[in-house]
Amino acid sequence: MDSIALKEKKFNRGITIISILIPLVVAILFGVKIPDAEPLGFLPPLYAFINGLTAVLLVIAVWAIKTGKRRLHQNLMGSCIGLSALFLLMYVAYHMTSESTPYGGEGGWRYVYYVILISHILLSVVIIPLVLKTYAKAYLKQFESHRKLAKITFPIWLYVAVTGVIVYVMIAPYYAH
Repeated sequence: MDSIALKEKKFNRGITIISILIPLVVAILFGVKIPDAEPLGFLPPLYAFINGLTAVLLVIAVWAIKTGKRRLHQNLMGSCIGLSALFLLMYVAYHMTSESTPYGGEGGWRYVYYVILISHILLSVVIIPLVLKTYAKAYLKQFESHRKLAKITFPIWLYVAVTGVIVYVMIAPYYAH
């Protein structure tokens, strides 16, 4: 087995482990409340902003690669991965210190909210291995495979980032202040 194939095999093993561990750990920590912790109520608007910034940077990163600005593309994609990790840490910290906020809207908006929320949550799990695999392809200089996979990864990641903001905007009026 050549060194690239060996590296890819190691990446794939790590991607599988991370892709299982992150949702599992988030689900477990979501149910853990830190006793007597001050609720971190300032975090939801921050992580909504991070989602919005991620969406903008994803679009700019696509523009960058399409216009031949590879280094800018790499930097922006690294920033998007970092922002997504930061979002995840803030999200978990908020839910470990605060009760979940139920959606208070009624009628058709309630269904719209839950369709967006559920699709956002499901795709946020799906996007983890897609992002990592797409990154690995670029890191291993398998650019044709990277491009093909990025065409799937980009719209899903963009959807997750944008719907994260939409979910926040829709539930923000119901946060306890």
